[in-house]
Amino acid sequence: MEAFVTALLLRAGYNSALVGIGAALLGASAGAVGTFVYLRKRSLVSDAISHATLPGLVLAFIIMALTTGNGRFLPGLMLGSAVSAGLGLLTVDWMTRRTRLGEDAAIGAVLSVFFGLGIVLLTVVQSLDVGRQAGLSGYLLGSTAGMLRSEAETIALAGFGVAVAVFVLRRPFSLI
Repeated sequence: MEAFVTALLLRAGYNSALVGIGAALLGASAGAVGTFVYLRKRSLVSDAISHATLPGLVLAFIIMALTTGNGRFLPGLMLGSAVSAGLGLLTVDWMTRRTRLGEDAAIGAVLSVFFGLGIVLLTVVQSLDVGRQAGLSGYLLGSTAGMLRSEAETIALAGFGVAVAVFVLRRPFSLI
């Protein structure tokens, strides 16, 4: 119990404090937006969209690694994830409007197909020369225990942007 209290009070060392603060900031910013998603009863859609980012992330890594030799360029990875998430959302919308599937079935189909494609692409990356670099899965999928100060600062900056966006858009977000 003493070790838990020590870590909770950020006295367990630099890395533990950094990880604790970074995780808390990430949780606060995700919770701020997640509240509105939950109130609109769109939690399952957000789960499917988050899983739909994986193929875009891996494809962006492959394209950047083969063209520039560096697949770890964060803006490129984020762009690939955003494009893939958008395709996932459009696919859910298309399936619910053009087929007899209900929204929950369309969400399940998109989640499983996109995430499965992402896993297949991850195995392709592992077969590439650039994909055999140590720590690739940790880099692509994240590793909280190895958080760097620059990553915590990026999370803090993004969290501030989310807080501003939620404050500015609170009225449209709260219309249910």
